[in-house]
Amino acid sequence: MQSAGLEKATHRRIAGVLGVLGALLALMLAGAGPASAHATLDSTDPRQNSVVATAPQAVTLTFSESVSLSGDSVRVLDPAGKAVDTGNPAHADGKGNTARVGLRDGLANGTYTVAWRAVSDDSHPVGGAFTFSIGAPSDTSVSATALQGAEADGLVAALYGTGRTVAYAAFALLVGVAAFVLLCWPAGTARRRVQRLLMTGWTALLVSTVAVLMLRGPYERGSGIGQAFDLSLVRATLDERIGTALAARLLLLAAGGVFLSLLVGQLGQPPRPVVPKPRDEEEAGPDGRTGSGASAASEDDAEAAELRELEQRVAERPQREARLGLGVAGLVLAVALSATWVGADHASVGIQVWLALPLGILHLIAMALWLGGLTALLVALREGVGAEVADRFSKIAFGSVAVLAGTGIYQSWRGLGSWGALTGTEYGRLLLVKSGCVVAMLGVAWISRSWLARLRSAPDEAVEVAPAELPEPVAVAAQQSEDPVRQAQLERQRAALRSAGRDRGLTPTRAGLRRSVLVEALVAVAVLVVTTMLTNSPPGRVAGEVKAGAAAAPAAGGAAAAPQTEPGRTVDLRLPYDTKGRTPNAKGTATVTLNPARTGPNEVKLALDGADGQPVDVPEVELAFTLPDRDLGPLPVALTPEGTGRWSGTAQLPLAGTWVVSVQIRSSDIDQTTPTQQFKIG
Repeated sequence: MQSAGLEKATHRRIAGVLGVLGALLALMLAGAGPASAHATLDSTDPRQNSVVATAPQAVTLTFSESVSLSGDSVRVLDPAGKAVDTGNPAHADGKGNTARVGLRDGLANGTYTVAWRAVSDDSHPVGGAFTFSIGAPSDTSVSATALQGAEADGLVAALYGTGRTVAYAAFALLVGVAAFVLLCWPAGTARRRVQRLLMTGWTALLVSTVAVLMLRGPYERGSGIGQAFDLSLVRATLDERIGTALAARLLLLAAGGVFLSLLVGQLGQPPRPVVPKPRDEEEAGPDGRTGSGASAASEDDAEAAELRELEQRVAERPQREARLGLGVAGLVLAVALSATWVGADHASVGIQVWLALPLGILHLIAMALWLGGLTALLVALREGVGAEVADRFSKIAFGSVAVLAGTGIYQSWRGLGSWGALTGTEYGRLLLVKSGCVVAMLGVAWISRSWLARLRSAPDEAVEVAPAELPEPVAVAAQQSEDPVRQAQLERQRAALRSAGRDRGLTPTRAGLRRSVLVEALVAVAVLVVTTMLTNSPPGRVAGEVKAGAAAAPAAGGAAAAPQTEPGRTVDLRLPYDTKGRTPNAKGTATVTLNPARTGPNEVKLALDGADGQPVDVPEVELAFTLPDRDLGPLPVALTPEGTGRWSGTAQLPLAGTWVVSVQIRSSDIDQTTPTQQFKIG
C-alpha cells in the first residue's frame, strides 16, 4: 500500500510539472507574432537634411516595425554638441513604430544632429543619425561618436556574448544528458558523474540566464559594465520581448529543478528484485519426496520460468511508467526552454514565422540531443557501459543529425535570401564556418561508428562492466577502524579498487571510442560559439535589403574608383544616364558639383545635359547622398530650380568616408533611372 501511494504521489507531481510547463509554453508561443526583421528608419519629422524656417517642438521618427525605447533612445545635439532635447522619448500617438522626443524652447539657427538608438522586434539593437537645419545650415562640431550606430561597450558585448554561448551549451548539456539516461541508460542516474552533469547544466543555464538579463540593458544602450546592476535597466529589459523570454526561462528552470529531482529519485532506484524460489523446493513434492512427484514438477519448469518473467515485468512496471511520465515531462520542458530562444530571435520575425518557430524549436532540441548526448556518452564509456547503450545513442544521434540538416537548410534559405549573401555578408560567412564545423563533426562521428562496430564485434568488451564495490569486510573495517594508519591503508585500497574498476571499464576499444567522441564534443563547442555569433548578426536577407536601399549598384558601364575630394575645392561628379525612353531628355549626363567638398554643409549644383550637350529639363529629379559603411542615409537634398536642366541646394555630409551620390531621373511618365557615383570625403 505504501508503494502504491508513493507511485500515485509521483504521478501527481509529474502531472503538475506537465501543467506548469504547458502553460508557460503556451504563454511563450502566444507572444511571438509575425514581424519584419530588423527595424529600419522610414521617415523623420523634420525630414532628413531639411531646412525649416522655425524651430520644431519635437522630433518624430517612424520605423518599419515596432521598436522598444529607452530614456536616451533619441538625442538631439546643437552645432556645439550640446543636448537640446527634453529626454525620455515616447511613442507618438501610442504607435509602436514611432519615437518622439521634445525640444527645448528658443533654439538658434543652425544644423542639428539627431542620434537614435532602439531595439527592433527581433531583439537586436539598431541605431543611426541624421541632420536637419533651422533657418540655414551651419558648421557642426558634433563628434563621430555621437553618430555611431547601436554599438555596445566592448567588455559588455564580450560578457553578453559569453553568457549567451554558455546558455546554449548548458541547455544542450541539460537536455542531452537527461534524454540520454531516459532513452539509453536509465541506470546512469545512479552514477555520481551523471548527476554532476545534470546539475552542472541546470546551474550553468540558471547563472547565464541571470547574467544575460542583467547585461541586456547596458548592451542595448552602449553603456559600461557598471550599469549591469541598475534595477531600472533590468525592469526596462523585462518589458521587452527578450526580457519576457528570459523571465519565462527562469520559471522553467524552477520546474526543471523539480524534474531533475524526480528523474534521479525514480530512475536512480533499482527495480524491486524478484526472489526466486529455491531449487530444492521446486524439485521436491509437497511431502518432501523427490521421486515421481519431482519428475512431475520438472515438467512445469517452463511454466515456472514464464511466471518468474511475469513477476519480473510486474516488478519493473513502476520504473517503466516513471520513465514514460518523466519522458513526456522532459519533452515539454525541452520544447518550452527552446521556445525562450526561438520566440525572441530571428525565427520570430521575417517571412514564414508560422513555420520558422516550430522548425527552430526542432533545430535546438536536435542539437541538444546530439551534443549533450555526446557528453553523457563520454561519461558512460568511462563507467564501462556496454555496446547496447552506445548503439541506442547512435540511432538517436543519426536522427538528430537528419533533423539538424533539414531544419538547417530551411533556416539558411530563410536567413540568406540569395547565393551572394553567402559570401557577401557576415551572416553568410558565419554560416559557412558553422557548416564546416558540422561537416568536421560528421567526419569524426563516422570514425566513432567504426569504433562502435569494433566494440560490438568483441563479446568480451561489448557487455557492461559492473561498478567496482568494496568487499563487505573492508567496508565494515573502514567504518569501525579508528587507527589513522589503518584508515589511510583502507583508503588506498578503495582507491585501487576504483582505479581497477575504471581500467576494467575503459578497455582499448572503449578508450578509442571515447577519444573519438571527445574530439567530436570539442568541435561541438566551436559550433555553439558560431551559433551564438549567428544569432547576434543580422540575417543575410536583411543585410542585402539594407545595402540595396542605401545605394544602388554602379552604372552598367562600370564605375571608376571613388574620386578623392580635396577639402576646400569644388568637385564635379559626372553620372551618365539612360532611361531607355524615346524623348530627347532620355539620355545624357548628370553633373553634380560639390563645394567645398568636405564634412559639414556643402553647396550642391545639379546639371542635366542631353546627348548633344545642351541642357534638358525632366518631369522629376531627386538627389541624395548615402554613407553605406556607416548605414547613414540616404540624405535627400532639397533642390531649387535655376533654369532649364539646372538645380541647386545644400547637402549636409557629417562624416568622412566613401559616400554615394544618386540622381533619380524621370524623363517621362514611365521612363526612369537612377545613376550613382562614389566619392570620398576627408
